[in-house]
Amino acid sequence: MIATPANDTVPSSSGPKGDVGYLQWFVFGLFFIFGGITSLNDVLVPKLKELYSLSYFQAMLIQTAFFAAYFIVSLPAAALVQKVGYMRGAVVGLLIMMAGCLLFIPAANAGLFGAFLGALFVLAAGVTLVQVVANPLISMLGAPDTASSRLTFAQAFNSLGTTVFPWVGATLILGSLATVSAAELSGTALTAYRAAESAVITHAYIGIAVALAVVAGVVWLNRNRLIEEKTPTVAFLSAFNLLKQPRFAFGALGIFVYVGAEVAVASLMTNYLMQADTLALPAQGAGERLALYWGGALVGRFIGAWVMRFIAPWKVLASVALGAVMLIALSVFTTGALSGYALLCVGLFNAVMFPTIFTLASAGLGKRAAEGSGIICMAIVGGAIVPPLTGYVADVSTLRIALVIPVACYIVIALYARYCGGIGKDVSDMSWSESREPGNA
Repeated sequence: MIATPANDTVPSSSGPKGDVGYLQWFVFGLFFIFGGITSLNDVLVPKLKELYSLSYFQAMLIQTAFFAAYFIVSLPAAALVQKVGYMRGAVVGLLIMMAGCLLFIPAANAGLFGAFLGALFVLAAGVTLVQVVANPLISMLGAPDTASSRLTFAQAFNSLGTTVFPWVGATLILGSLATVSAAELSGTALTAYRAAESAVITHAYIGIAVALAVVAGVVWLNRNRLIEEKTPTVAFLSAFNLLKQPRFAFGALGIFVYVGAEVAVASLMTNYLMQADTLALPAQGAGERLALYWGGALVGRFIGAWVMRFIAPWKVLASVALGAVMLIALSVFTTGALSGYALLCVGLFNAVMFPTIFTLASAGLGKRAAEGSGIICMAIVGGAIVPPLTGYVADVSTLRIALVIPVACYIVIALYARYCGGIGKDVSDMSWSESREPGNA
């Protein structure tokens, strides 16, 4: 599908003719929703870790269950979007998200950690579909030469969701964390404790399910505001031939390690800030500080949307990747408030990474934009692999030493930025025919 605004023509190189503001704000709303829901996992990690007496590796399986959906669902989601269109695809995704939230009810009743993982997978399947819709759509609703800036601005709304949801989630979910530890209980006492604490999680996700139902209804009522021109249907497995382009393939790897690093740091943040040699905070207070991590990304994306109008995206990407490395090093080798807040500031440097890697990797895909978005969304599976690896290192050593894994990820991103700079041509000016040539990848 090639999306165009109702009452408009396909955007040309000079930008769309007419007002597409309404559609842009619709997409910004989708970014807010799936960003906020994704960030709630960072609150669930310490909650379920305590509730089921899990190791860091086991607790990180929360992220594995969630982000594995990106790998499994992304290409089928892209095929569905090709078939039914962007607006109807968004409705399907929102309804799947609602179903995933409601599955928290039987998960809580069963009192099984695995049941929560299943509910998270279904929820993430819907998030994946919505994200496959949102990424290429916001790129199309405007001039090609400002796509990177526009997607960065859209990601700011994603960050608004990731800032608001953890703060509310920490209050509702971690705020009820009892002083007694699940590890101290057994038998019926343990079962009752888990049931009571699980009910708190369930109530939060039921509220989200109701909100998603309302949003799905609104999107459905506005489904005809977007005129979509059908393009030849492509078997979704054929999208893998995009990986023959070195720039696109390296970019997919960049998304893999970026999401992995961002999620790993966020997942460990609450426990990290609870340590005596950092901020020594209680669970709720540490969880609320996650708002600063994601809030930094919010501020950074608004700044980045402006900066990249004047500075080449690859230069900005290289700078923030190296900045993240230095902040983590500062956190690891210091203690107290400096250590804690240095790690929180990594969020500011994460701000422009996803949208910049996305646009650098997929510039010039044209009618294959949905396929490219599908492959890139599959690469988000890094959030399923890097966090458990980081958790395993934390289990066998310390949380500080475990941060070497995110550092390695940020170094890969810096290398990708330098690679794009070495191409010698701004990828935003490249056509599909140019970008597919090995020498210009």
